[in-house]
Amino acid sequence: MMNVKNNKFALLLAASAVSMALTGCGGDDGNDGNNGKPGGPAAEYINTLNLDVTKVTYVDGMPRIEVFATNEEDLPVVGLKDFEVKKVAQLLPQGSTGAGDNAQWQVIGSQKTFIDNQDGSYTFDIEVEGYNSALTQRYNVIAKASTLLDGVTTVPQAEIVEDFSGEGYEATYTKNIVSTASCNACHAEGEKIYHSYMTQETCATCHTKEYAEERGKPEIEWSHLIHNVHNSAKGYKADRETGEFTKDAKTAHHIVQDNCQNCHVAPEDGTEGLTEWGNWTRVPTMETCTSCHTNIDFQAGQGHSQQADNSNCVACHNASWTEELHTEDALQKKAVIDQIGMNATLTAVQDDKSANLTISFTDAEGNTLDAASLLPKLKRVESITNVGPNFPIMGYNPSPGNGEHKVALDLVQSGELANNAEIADGNLVINTGTLPFGAAGTDTDTAFSFIGLEVCSDGAQIIDCAEGVATTGMKAELAHGTLSGEAPSTRHIDSVNFAACENCHGTEWELHKGYHAGFVMTEQLGREVNGQMTVGVDGCVTCHTPDGTYMSGGKKGAFEMKLHVVHGEQGIIKDCAQCHNDFNLDAFKVKGALATPGGYTTPIAATCTSCHTSDSAQLHAVGQGAIIDGSYEAANDAAQLETCFFCHNPAISDHTQVKM
Repeated sequence: MMNVKNNKFALLLAASAVSMALTGCGGDDGNDGNNGKPGGPAAEYINTLNLDVTKVTYVDGMPRIEVFATNEEDLPVVGLKDFEVKKVAQLLPQGSTGAGDNAQWQVIGSQKTFIDNQDGSYTFDIEVEGYNSALTQRYNVIAKASTLLDGVTTVPQAEIVEDFSGEGYEATYTKNIVSTASCNACHAEGEKIYHSYMTQETCATCHTKEYAEERGKPEIEWSHLIHNVHNSAKGYKADRETGEFTKDAKTAHHIVQDNCQNCHVAPEDGTEGLTEWGNWTRVPTMETCTSCHTNIDFQAGQGHSQQADNSNCVACHNASWTEELHTEDALQKKAVIDQIGMNATLTAVQDDKSANLTISFTDAEGNTLDAASLLPKLKRVESITNVGPNFPIMGYNPSPGNGEHKVALDLVQSGELANNAEIADGNLVINTGTLPFGAAGTDTDTAFSFIGLEVCSDGAQIIDCAEGVATTGMKAELAHGTLSGEAPSTRHIDSVNFAACENCHGTEWELHKGYHAGFVMTEQLGREVNGQMTVGVDGCVTCHTPDGTYMSGGKKGAFEMKLHVVHGEQGIIKDCAQCHNDFNLDAFKVKGALATPGGYTTPIAATCTSCHTSDSAQLHAVGQGAIIDGSYEAANDAAQLETCFFCHNPAISDHTQVKM
């Protein structure tokens, strides 16, 4: 056995490798495993490349590993060329590098050459420096997006990280604090996050403490870096062209909201095998804490008592207190949100073609609450009403076809009734004023109201409103009503499900709080379809109309474009399936002109060019009957004349596919 690379670690490792080892999981049993079907057919195409480390042996302290590659049909893949063991690392146990330090990966080798065994298996002989058989060994294997040796068959990128004991068997301990599955709640599975890599295990294996020290950049050590890029206190985001770090993590922070449990998920919440998920509370270190707490200089004793290392951190910052401090705000917000729900009805008034909106409040058990007694605690109750769920005809500002109708009305402002709202039979009631209802059986026979609720709060309690009191955006509600009395027209909700939004934003993220009352993403916005509660995003179009939002006619504010523009700018959404359940192409049959920066655009072209912004894409759309940045009348008249779907047949699996 060779000595540990850094001699100062050797004695500590001998004493701590067993007593301070992390609880084990992961890895393989080191047996021969499945070597495929020698002599059987090899994969002729590879849409998905699966990798597995099937065997690890050691010769004179040097590892030999066997990696088996298959395609999506479990056929062996022969002829890989851009293939490597990116890193071999071993896990220095908690405390082995210094009292109070967390467990750290130490890179000891890599290998780009291999033997193709022509049966789907590949053998790597790896030269390592500092191998210690008492430590968990990690193999990070990468196949880059390329072709096979034939130069024709394409190969998608794939990567795998597997941990073994120092003798090639199942690892007895590892550092598995956050799963890649947690990252994939926002980042598309199988898509690169940064550089060209796709898993946080790969990132953690490269961004070691030694790596950061060698480059004189402590902020790029993984436990520091990952917090940097997800909070706005000192959020670093590297410029992809220059490699320089800039303070720009507003987007990630806006999503994560300083809620540690968005990423640090307990095993009972679906992260089976994360034996060290609670490490973030048990092992506080200066390196990790200063990624968010930027006003602290431990060496100088500024903002915190002076200390030179991590040896005394846990003396004050014990696990339970650390967890409480970092989860209290999120738990209190959830407690507030769960206290009150809403139900609403929208009933048309035949005489003046207005509608009465009635809102009732319920407690956590579903019992009705008296609006009069609740009123002092309500910061804002906001109603936003429109007509025509599939192609709303009312806008914030006057525009062609939309008239002068007012969309948004507050029923309550700072504990007081507003806009002629009343309390009747314990419910809030308001009349919308005259609405531009259409004929029975048409989309515009239906009006729909989106209701937002904001309460005054202190910690986990809902309190009376007063100047300076904090507020919380609550669950929203959606109601439909028709002038004819017939069943309402409803917008399709099979393209995007609210659950997809929740996956990333969570259920306590207060959307649009400030300009609006704010609301969180919950089942409150659902409706029953075929006996099942289905949750959609159809309430959003009360504001995000064909004419956009409050800045009508200029910034692609229509719902069909807005979400593509916003999420595309962030670089997080890279796969339609992250948000879409399906593409309901029939929905375009009931749409008209959408406002774009230079005028109005036919709906298919407007939607597609919200992502495909090139001049050539726009010229192509015009060639298929689209109007881009034309007059409202021209774009509306041509709305059903676009021929895009004669050729294009976008699907979730491939939105670029065409009909043959």
